[in-house]
Amino acid sequence: MVALVWETRGEWRRKVIDVTGLPFSRARILWRLLDEPKTLTQIAYITSSDAPATTVAINDLENRGLVERNPHPDNRRTKLVSLTSAGKELVELLQRTVRDDAPPAFQHLSKTDLAHLRRILARVSSHEG
Repeated sequence: MVALVWETRGEWRRKVIDVTGLPFSRARILWRLLDEPKTLTQIAYITSSDAPATTVAINDLENRGLVERNPHPDNRRTKLVSLTSAGKELVELLQRTVRDDAPPAFQHLSKTDLAHLRRILARVSSHEG
């Protein structure tokens, strides 16, 4: 399964880069912030990045007006990173324009099987961080 995903990810990543004009790593952060704000530590963990690289990425996204930092309600020493309206619009554009079709190897699966697979993968993905 990993090999199949690895083989097909390049084309999808290129589409994401073309639509956003951002490095894939930046677009991936925006996608992860869609559901809720996160701390820098959480972002680093879910993107498998170190703290300095995450800070550089967030600084870049903030300079582009796509994210903002706000005080954490429970911890004054921590900031929460959230999408700005421009950041939300960009993620919504991605969702509308970059198709998430099944790779050709999955074409023999029924729509029901694909729906089950998507649900399973979403559950796995939601437990990454």
